[in-house]
Amino acid sequence: MVEGRIPAGDDFFSSFKCRLLLMKFSVSLLVLAGVCSSSAALLPAFARDLDLDKKVTREQVKKALLERISLLATPLSANQGSSDQGSADVATGLTVDSVVETPQALPIVPVAKLNRPVKPTPTVVQVSTGEASWYGPGFFGNRTASGEVFRPGTMTAAHRSLPFGTKVRVTNLWNDRSAVVTINDRGPFIAHRVIDLAHGAAHELGLISSGIAQVRLEVLR
Repeated sequence: MVEGRIPAGDDFFSSFKCRLLLMKFSVSLLVLAGVCSSSAALLPAFARDLDLDKKVTREQVKKALLERISLLATPLSANQGSSDQGSADVATGLTVDSVVETPQALPIVPVAKLNRPVKPTPTVVQVSTGEASWYGPGFFGNRTASGEVFRPGTMTAAHRSLPFGTKVRVTNLWNDRSAVVTINDRGPFIAHRVIDLAHGAAHELGLISSGIAQVRLEVLR
Protein backbone atom coordinates (compact mmCIF):
# COMPACT_ATOMS: atom_id res chain seq x y z
CA MET A 1 0.00 0.00 0.00
CA VAL A 2 2.85 2.33 0.66
CA GLU A 3 4.30 1.76 -2.75
CA GLY A 4 0.93 2.56 -4.36
CA ARG A 5 0.62 5.99 -2.58
CA ILE A 6 4.03 7.39 -3.46
CA PRO A 7 3.50 7.46 -7.26
CA ALA A 8 0.12 9.07 -6.75
CA GLY A 9 1.72 11.87 -4.70
CA ASP A 10 4.43 12.44 -7.30
CA ASP A 11 1.88 12.81 -10.04
CA PHE A 12 -0.01 15.32 -7.99
CA PHE A 13 3.03 17.49 -7.33
CA SER A 14 4.15 17.25 -10.93
CA SER A 15 0.80 18.44 -12.21
CA PHE A 16 0.80 21.24 -9.62
CA LYS A 17 4.21 22.43 -10.74
CA CYS A 18 3.05 22.50 -14.31
CA ARG A 19 0.07 24.61 -13.38
CA LEU A 20 2.29 27.07 -11.55
CA LEU A 21 4.58 27.38 -14.52
CA LEU A 22 1.62 28.01 -16.81
CA MET A 23 0.28 30.69 -14.47
CA LYS A 24 3.67 32.42 -14.29
CA PHE A 25 3.96 32.38 -18.05
CA SER A 26 0.49 33.81 -18.42
CA VAL A 27 1.23 36.60 -15.99
CA SER A 28 4.47 37.38 -17.80
CA LEU A 29 2.61 37.57 -21.10
CA LEU A 30 0.07 39.95 -19.60
CA VAL A 31 2.77 42.20 -18.18
CA LEU A 32 4.62 42.21 -21.49
CA ALA A 33 1.46 43.03 -23.34
CA GLY A 34 0.76 45.94 -20.98
CA VAL A 35 4.24 47.31 -21.38
CA CYS A 36 4.02 47.09 -25.14
CA SER A 37 0.65 48.81 -25.21
CA SER A 38 1.84 51.61 -22.94
CA SER A 39 4.97 52.04 -25.01
CA ALA A 40 2.89 52.24 -28.15
CA ALA A 41 0.73 54.92 -26.53
CA LEU A 42 3.75 56.95 -25.39
CA LEU A 43 5.72 56.74 -28.61
CA PRO A 44 3.61 59.32 -30.52
CA ALA A 45 4.03 61.82 -27.68
CA PHE A 46 7.80 61.32 -27.69
CA ALA A 47 7.73 61.53 -31.44
CA ARG A 48 5.88 64.84 -31.33
CA ASP A 49 8.20 66.27 -28.69
CA LEU A 50 11.36 65.13 -30.32
CA ASP A 51 10.05 65.65 -33.84
CA LEU A 52 11.25 62.17 -34.79
CA ASP A 53 8.78 61.84 -37.66
CA LYS A 54 10.73 64.44 -39.60
CA LYS A 55 14.17 64.21 -41.01
CA VAL A 56 16.30 66.89 -39.30
CA THR A 57 19.80 67.78 -40.39
CA ARG A 58 22.62 68.72 -38.03
CA GLU A 59 22.62 72.33 -39.24
CA GLN A 60 18.91 72.71 -38.50
CA VAL A 61 19.40 71.35 -35.01
CA LYS A 62 22.28 73.76 -34.41
CA LYS A 63 20.21 76.66 -35.73
CA ALA A 64 17.28 75.76 -33.52
CA LEU A 65 19.52 75.49 -30.48
CA LEU A 66 21.05 78.89 -31.21
CA GLU A 67 17.59 80.43 -31.52
CA ARG A 68 16.55 78.94 -28.21
CA ILE A 69 19.71 80.19 -26.54
CA SER A 70 19.19 83.68 -27.96
CA LEU A 71 15.60 83.71 -26.73
CA LEU A 72 16.72 82.67 -23.27
CA ALA A 73 19.49 85.25 -23.23
CA THR A 74 17.22 88.15 -24.28
CA PRO A 75 15.30 88.43 -20.97
CA LEU A 76 18.56 88.20 -19.06
CA SER A 77 20.06 91.08 -21.03
CA ALA A 78 16.86 93.08 -20.61
CA ASN A 79 16.90 92.52 -16.88
CA GLN A 80 20.58 93.41 -16.78
CA GLY A 81 19.85 96.64 -18.68
CA SER A 82 17.03 97.55 -16.34
CA SER A 83 19.20 96.86 -13.30
CA ASP A 84 21.98 98.97 -14.80
CA GLN A 85 19.48 101.75 -15.45
CA GLY A 86 18.21 101.45 -11.89
CA SER A 87 21.75 101.64 -10.59
CA ALA A 88 22.33 104.71 -12.73
CA ASP A 89 19.11 106.24 -11.40
CA VAL A 90 20.15 105.52 -7.85
CA ALA A 91 23.59 106.99 -8.46
CA THR A 92 22.02 110.02 -10.11
CA GLY A 93 19.66 110.45 -7.21
CA LEU A 94 22.50 110.25 -4.76
CA THR A 95 24.74 112.67 -6.59
CA VAL A 96 22.21 115.23 -7.82
CA ASP A 97 18.79 115.09 -6.19
CA SER A 98 19.71 114.00 -2.70
CA VAL A 99 22.85 116.04 -2.18
CA VAL A 100 22.33 118.44 0.67
CA GLU A 101 24.04 121.71 0.12
CA THR A 102 26.46 122.69 2.84
CA PRO A 103 25.01 125.71 4.59
CA GLN A 104 27.17 128.75 4.39
CA ALA A 105 28.73 129.90 7.60
CA LEU A 106 26.73 132.68 9.15
CA PRO A 107 28.60 135.90 9.66
CA ILE A 108 29.83 136.35 13.17
CA VAL A 109 28.05 139.26 14.70
CA PRO A 110 30.06 140.80 17.52
CA VAL A 111 28.13 140.76 20.73
CA ALA A 112 27.62 144.23 22.03
CA LYS A 113 29.37 144.84 25.27
CA LEU A 114 27.07 145.04 28.20
CA ASN A 115 26.64 148.51 29.48
CA ARG A 116 28.08 147.99 32.88
CA PRO A 117 27.33 150.73 35.32
CA VAL A 118 30.33 152.96 35.69
CA LYS A 119 31.11 154.02 39.18
CA PRO A 120 31.00 157.78 39.32
CA THR A 121 34.26 159.45 40.08
CA PRO A 122 33.98 161.00 43.53
CA THR A 123 34.15 164.73 43.67
CA VAL A 124 36.48 166.40 46.14
CA VAL A 125 34.49 169.04 47.99
CA GLN A 126 36.95 170.02 50.75
CA VAL A 127 40.71 169.78 51.28
CA SER A 128 42.70 170.30 54.48
CA THR A 129 46.05 169.28 55.98
CA GLY A 130 47.25 168.49 59.45
CA GLU A 131 48.56 165.85 61.78
CA ALA A 132 46.94 162.42 61.98
CA SER A 133 47.13 159.84 64.74
CA TRP A 134 45.62 156.39 65.23
CA TYR A 135 43.91 154.41 67.98
CA GLY A 136 43.03 150.75 68.34
CA PRO A 137 43.93 147.99 70.82
CA GLY A 138 42.53 149.63 73.94
CA PHE A 139 39.20 150.43 72.28
CA PHE A 140 38.34 147.16 70.46
CA GLY A 141 34.82 146.03 71.33
CA ASN A 142 33.65 149.48 72.39
CA ARG A 143 31.02 151.38 70.51
CA THR A 144 31.91 154.41 68.44
CA ALA A 145 30.01 157.70 68.57
CA SER A 146 27.83 156.47 65.67
CA GLY A 147 26.89 153.31 67.60
CA GLU A 148 29.02 150.87 65.62
CA VAL A 149 31.25 148.33 67.36
CA PHE A 150 34.89 149.23 67.03
CA ARG A 151 36.70 146.24 65.52
CA PRO A 152 40.29 145.55 64.41
CA GLY A 153 41.19 146.24 60.81
CA THR A 154 38.35 148.61 60.00
CA MET A 155 38.84 151.45 57.51
CA THR A 156 37.22 154.07 59.67
CA ALA A 157 38.27 157.28 61.42
CA ALA A 158 37.20 159.86 64.00
CA HIS A 159 36.64 163.54 63.09
CA ARG A 160 35.40 166.45 65.11
CA SER A 161 32.77 167.84 62.71
CA LEU A 162 32.25 165.78 59.53
CA PRO A 163 28.93 163.89 59.41
CA PHE A 164 28.94 160.15 60.08
CA GLY A 165 29.28 158.17 56.90
CA THR A 166 31.36 160.82 55.14
CA LYS A 167 34.06 159.41 52.83
CA VAL A 168 37.50 161.02 53.22
CA ARG A 169 40.60 160.28 51.19
CA VAL A 170 43.60 160.48 53.54
CA THR A 171 47.10 160.82 52.02
CA ASN A 172 50.23 160.29 54.10
CA LEU A 173 52.50 163.12 53.01
CA TRP A 174 55.57 161.31 54.35
CA ASN A 175 55.24 158.29 52.05
CA ASP A 176 52.52 159.40 49.61
CA ARG A 177 50.27 156.43 50.49
CA SER A 178 46.54 157.09 50.51
CA ALA A 179 43.34 155.34 51.63
CA VAL A 180 39.65 156.16 51.78
CA VAL A 181 38.07 156.00 55.23
CA THR A 182 34.54 156.41 56.59
CA ILE A 183 33.86 158.77 59.49
CA ASN A 184 32.01 156.90 62.29
CA ASP A 185 33.46 158.39 65.48
CA ARG A 186 34.39 161.69 67.14
CA GLY A 187 37.95 162.94 67.85
CA PRO A 188 40.82 163.51 68.11
CA PHE A 189 40.87 165.32 71.39
CA ILE A 190 44.30 166.89 70.88
CA ALA A 191 44.02 170.38 69.40
CA HIS A 192 46.63 170.25 66.58
CA ARG A 193 45.46 166.87 65.19
CA VAL A 194 42.87 166.85 62.40
CA ILE A 195 41.90 163.13 62.29
CA ASP A 196 42.24 159.98 64.39
CA LEU A 197 42.51 156.83 62.26
CA ALA A 198 41.35 153.32 63.15
CA HIS A 199 43.89 150.49 63.21
CA GLY A 200 43.11 149.22 59.67
CA ALA A 201 43.42 152.67 58.08
CA ALA A 202 46.66 153.44 59.97
CA HIS A 203 48.16 150.16 58.76
CA GLU A 204 47.17 151.01 55.18
CA LEU A 205 48.82 154.45 55.39
CA GLY A 206 52.00 153.12 57.03
CA LEU A 207 51.92 155.08 60.29
CA ILE A 208 51.57 152.24 62.81
CA SER A 209 55.19 152.46 63.93
CA SER A 210 55.45 156.25 63.85
CA GLY A 211 52.06 156.79 65.52
CA ILE A 212 51.55 160.13 63.77
CA ALA A 213 52.05 161.61 60.29
CA GLN A 214 51.33 164.71 58.27
CA VAL A 215 48.30 164.03 56.06
CA ARG A 216 46.07 165.65 53.51
CA LEU A 217 42.32 165.21 53.88
CA GLU A 218 40.03 165.28 50.83
CA VAL A 219 36.34 165.12 51.61
CA LEU A 220 34.55 163.16 48.86
CA ARG A 221 31.02 163.36 47.62
